Amino acid sequence: MAVKETFNGLPWWVKWIAVPVLALVVFGGLIGTVLGIVIHLLFKILVFVALFAGLVYVVRKFTSSSTSSRGDW
Repeated sequence: MAVKETFNGLPWWVKWIAVPVLALVVFGGLIGTVLGIVIHLLFKILVFVALFAGLVYVVRKFTSSSTSSRGDW
């Protein structure tokens, strides 16, 4: 209740501009680090999925061509 009463007594610009700016200044490095880690992890997952899909495509391409050539003999 005390925090809510304190915020009610402040002007709108303090609640919507000053407090978020202070939070970004204090926690900006942490937020940037966490976002960097998340983006890096998502990129690694995307690369893994692309490489795995390429591997599956190549394996299916060669196994299907090798079975059809065996049928020709």
